[in-house]
Amino acid sequence: MAAPVLFSTIEVTRQVFYREALSYAIVNLKPIVPGHVLVIPTRVVPRLADLSGSELSSLITSVQTVGKAIEKAYGGDALTVACQDGKAAGQSIPHVHFHILPRKCKGDFFSKRMDDIYPALEKSEASLPKCFLQSGSTLDDHYEPLRVDADESRQPRTLEEMEKEATWLRTFFSRHERNE
Repeated sequence: MAAPVLFSTIEVTRQVFYREALSYAIVNLKPIVPGHVLVIPTRVVPRLADLSGSELSSLITSVQTVGKAIEKAYGGDALTVACQDGKAAGQSIPHVHFHILPRKCKGDFFSKRMDDIYPALEKSEASLPKCFLQSGSTLDDHYEPLRVDADESRQPRTLEEMEKEATWLRTFFSRHERNE
């Protein structure tokens, strides 16, 4: 049996839809737009500067590979790719990760004001620790999230909902890319 996949101290094995030796991708607990996913290095480190060259290369290659699949799966015209590198930048989970959000020229929640996605990302990050704690997962007791208004209108999804999306997203990758 494979070891559990951790996002910081949070077990996310059932949310994984893409995996390489040094990085993986998961569906999001509280997506800002449909298809909002995270790409994460396997080794738990808080900052980009803490990654080795091979880990960073794998992470960025995974961002590119996952991004292409997410854009196709959700009919996107483009992607927003973001990394909040450190607490002061809005990072709430002390494990490097990239957000990938499929974007559409028309019909996107943010299509009239494209840059409004960034405050939404910050709010999303700030509400995650509380959501994970409510779901019974654990976080490092010494970590304190950035204090911003949480977006209470987006309720966390169930594990079953996330697992269903992860299963569907796996179909967008070749056997090699799924690491089977």
